[in-house]
Amino acid sequence: MKNLVNRPFYLNQLIQHKDTDLVKIVTGIRRCGKSSLLDLFHKYLLSIGIKEEKIIHLNMESLQYRDLNDYLRFYDYISRKITAGGKCYLIFDELQAVEHWEKAIESFRLDFDVDIYITGSNAYLLSGEFATLLSGRYVEIRLLPLSFKEFLSFNSSALNDLTIEDKFQKYLQFGGMPVLHEYGFNEERINEVLEGIYSTIVLRDIMQRNNISDQRLLNKLVLFLCSNIGSMTSPNSIGNMLMSDGMADRKMIAGKTIDRYIAMLESSFIFYCSGRYDIRGRQLLKTLEKYYIADLGFRNMLLGYRDTDRRHIYENVVFLELLRRGYRVYTGKIGEYEVDFIAERPNGKLYIQVTESLDSEQTRERELRPLRAIRDNYGKIILSMDKSYITSYEGIRTINLTDWLLSS
Repeated sequence: MKNLVNRPFYLNQLIQHKDTDLVKIVTGIRRCGKSSLLDLFHKYLLSIGIKEEKIIHLNMESLQYRDLNDYLRFYDYISRKITAGGKCYLIFDELQAVEHWEKAIESFRLDFDVDIYITGSNAYLLSGEFATLLSGRYVEIRLLPLSFKEFLSFNSSALNDLTIEDKFQKYLQFGGMPVLHEYGFNEERINEVLEGIYSTIVLRDIMQRNNISDQRLLNKLVLFLCSNIGSMTSPNSIGNMLMSDGMADRKMIAGKTIDRYIAMLESSFIFYCSGRYDIRGRQLLKTLEKYYIADLGFRNMLLGYRDTDRRHIYENVVFLELLRRGYRVYTGKIGEYEVDFIAERPNGKLYIQVTESLDSEQTRERELRPLRAIRDNYGKIILSMDKSYITSYEGIRTINLTDWLLSS
């Protein structure tokens, strides 16, 4: 088994669900580390005394399993490998390669004493028949690219002599796809790798699986979302913008078409949506949303690295970090003001503003005003790149962004 760098946060989630009657499904963008996580779990099972013959571990995209592309052949093959006398652990990587795989998985659950772990690169794993077939009997673990803290661990030797600010700059420039640590921050090689991953997502995960023929429109949409991360938008407004940018035929890029394409991008985990929540009215709003990219490296590869619009870049980093920490994330509306993030967990809520600096009185007032307008007692914080002895304004905490990212 290849040399692996540990990702304890996600590995512990698998360990906590071990031997429960739930199918464990690890989802996430291609090359974010799903296969390595299953390898880490395999090693963990061996370390606690599980015999190798009790672990059946297959990557279904390998050509050695090319004949197992339908659920009956897959079921028959695995059934012959399951041994009697104790629980077997079934670990299947990229299982969407098997047609109607969900029927085989449910049958394994019914017919054998097994504990099942699955990965896949798109959310269709959790749609349709499978969700119905295993309603309430699976748990999804969403794997994201490296957090800043993980990025420092993965690249510790290459970053050893840099300040924390310079390390963060590298993170913003190259992103957190685990495979990149093999390339020593060689920008040309890294862009080639990211372009390959992106092309696979667009051509295989989106276009082929959804019978889309208009790659030009899809690429234009991706570039638009990359250029407007953290900005309020809607399918209709995106359609209008693309038309004004030279896309012909109004019908071809109607709001419904854009909405469908965005759903496909979300299902391949390359973009995430933050819906709007009316804090006073306590309800989700149906108009205008924000989109954030799964990894800033893709944005920089597609648009070219540019040291502008840092506020929205920081927002993107914070949004993903909140997802990693188990929050459900919305954009808040309080009267005429906007709160960058409402982060909710079952045990509480947090209101967050993100900015580059609070040095200017005008900026400070702009960031404080929405938080002051919220009348409940949940925590309120402003994240910025400031290193200041001032840690709060009127009870609203101010935290350095890199300190916050490293605090978990």
